[in-house]
Amino acid sequence: MTQTTTRVLEPGDLGAALAVLESEPVANAFVTSRVQVAGLDPWRLGGEMWGWYDGGRLRSLCYSGANLVPICATPDAVRGFAERARRAGRRCSSIVGPAEATAYLWRLLEPSWGPAREVRAHQPLMVTEQAPATVRPDPYVRRIRKDEMDVIMPACVAMFTEEVGVSPLAGDGGLLYQARVAELVGSGRSFARIEDGRVLFKAEIGAATSHACQIQGVWVHPEYRGHGLSAPGMAAVIRYALADVAPVVSLYVNDYNTPARAAYRRVGFREVGAFMSVLF
Repeated sequence: MTQTTTRVLEPGDLGAALAVLESEPVANAFVTSRVQVAGLDPWRLGGEMWGWYDGGRLRSLCYSGANLVPICATPDAVRGFAERARRAGRRCSSIVGPAEATAYLWRLLEPSWGPAREVRAHQPLMVTEQAPATVRPDPYVRRIRKDEMDVIMPACVAMFTEEVGVSPLAGDGGLLYQARVAELVGSGRSFARIEDGRVLFKAEIGAATSHACQIQGVWVHPEYRGHGLSAPGMAAVIRYALADVAPVVSLYVNDYNTPARAAYRRVGFREVGAFMSVLF
């Protein structure tokens, strides 16, 4: 049983796919949360899930949707995924995942998919399992209500544009992005400090499973940066996450964002690995 193969997974493969995903609950939190809700049906999932088999057993995955995400991908699996991606042509806006597998996948795809708009080769993956002992949570950071979409949306757009380099309102006018923000608000996973109708700090729990959750979209209003809002704000979000969502809280951050990394360390995050992102 040495035959290897790559194929698109079907709904009947859900159990085997979840077993692979849950073998690395922190690194795979984002994709796992999507699969747990949508299953493997491409229409519901928003993309295909590719599986790499060795000896008849599912060993590695690759999500192919708005992002291309290698999951528990061995070098042989990466080569199989790269070949399938080359044949299909680029339909994603980014490649993102654990740094080693993503770097290898990009080396194989760059001749046909390149150049990239930006490559972020080292994005530390950080985790914590406890509320910070030395940083008091900001008492003004709270869950966003459904009737506050018009308040939180401009901050989300500003964060996305600053972080990714393009506006989420491009293309479809922001319909998909607004739906995603509304989903997070509706599920109680969007948090902010709001004063006089203006967002000073915000963050979301973008992915949630029973094992781990991932914070994303951390943003401080430009006029209030350096005023000490980020660490107390993060402490508040961590408190909510540990109490209501999962026992492990994670995030990943650009290595060049020194202030953010310092704030995350202050509230107890430690580095356990690295992600990589290729932006088109």
